[in-house]
Amino acid sequence: MTRFVVTGTDTGIGKTVFAAALAGAMGAPYWKPIQSGLEDETDSEAVARLAGVPVHPEAYRLVTPASPHRAAEIDGVTIAADALTPPDGDVVIEGAGGVLVPVTRDSLYADLFARWGIPVIVCARTMLGTINHSLLTIEALRARGVPIHGIAFLGDAQPDSEATVASIGGVRRLGRLPTIDPLTPDALAAAFAAHFDVAQFQ
Repeated sequence: MTRFVVTGTDTGIGKTVFAAALAGAMGAPYWKPIQSGLEDETDSEAVARLAGVPVHPEAYRLVTPASPHRAAEIDGVTIAADALTPPDGDVVIEGAGGVLVPVTRDSLYADLFARWGIPVIVCARTMLGTINHSLLTIEALRARGVPIHGIAFLGDAQPDSEATVASIGGVRRLGRLPTIDPLTPDALAAAFAAHFDVAQFQ
């Protein structure tokens, strides 16, 4: 069964593109529990376009483009974090931003991941600063007992930084997704197949 949570070391690093690639490669449905910001293409819409997989509806669709806890307050919505439960069966779940992004005033994404107990894939940029951000993310997850499946890097190759994170963090390096331009479904599928071993996700 394919059940993974895709999270990141920061916002805007490309984890939605990775989630689409993974979902497409595994033929698994996708779920974004909370979408903040509806003006541009949503993450669910992007994954549906890039991966062609079924997409579960978001539990919350918030208009304001901000951290879920603040977006909900501005939109006049109450998020029931304890009621957020992943769909049954195969699923690729994507969080928002990093693992310590607040879902509510007293609940973080890392807390949700700990309750779910689903293996997490950490997405990290290869740019300067990735060692610190990645190791902090790994520590935050481990402190809550969250199972870490491995780390996926995004961007240009930085072999030493990637190896350092994997070694010090004690996590498996799953591969690296390069920048894809233009980003099309076929180009994304080809890049994932070339840089990742699908067997590591089965």
